[in-house]
Amino acid sequence: MKLYYAPGSCGLASQIAMQEVGQAYTLVKVDFKTKTTAEGDYLKVSPKGFIPVLQMDDGDQLTEGAVILQWIADQHPDSQLLPAFGSRARYTALEWLNFVASDLHKGMAVMFSPFLDEATKQRFAEGNLRSKFQYIDEHLRQNDYVLGERFSVADAYLYNVLSWPHRVNIDMAGYRHIARFMQRMAQRPSVQAALKAEALAAQG
Repeated sequence: MKLYYAPGSCGLASQIAMQEVGQAYTLVKVDFKTKTTAEGDYLKVSPKGFIPVLQMDDGDQLTEGAVILQWIADQHPDSQLLPAFGSRARYTALEWLNFVASDLHKGMAVMFSPFLDEATKQRFAEGNLRSKFQYIDEHLRQNDYVLGERFSVADAYLYNVLSWPHRVNIDMAGYRHIARFMQRMAQRPSVQAALKAEALAAQG
């Protein structure tokens, strides 16, 4: 099984999930600027050009980080990385995965755009991202993890995206519950292993 990734990007969450379930995999690093890997043209692997891509042993592929996370969880039900099918808690977890993917992740991606100047990015952060950080911080005020007391793949994705603000000069000092969450996540062996694999420092 191969996971195509770029250091510090959204493939980290998939790594964390696979570390949690003990799934063996090989990392393939993608150069985002040239869309190449050590294997050659990345666009032949994924015409979308995005990451992550999870390639199975039989060559079948999954794309879209939130979907890969669900697949990993469902392949290893004993790990309880997602609540049971059909349960109300399951839909709460999917709600969070979609929130992180469509609102938080896409919002943070704007901050990395080479087509916007720094002033525009900071106005966007204030006008768009702050409300999302406040929502997350308030939720984490009474919850150790997204779903309460138990870790889920939603936490892996949330941790992944919340490790980005410091890279784009967003001050997170006022969000003490997010800070507590990040510290808790940074202590998990799965997170430490994934960060080590990408040669990254823990955010927490």
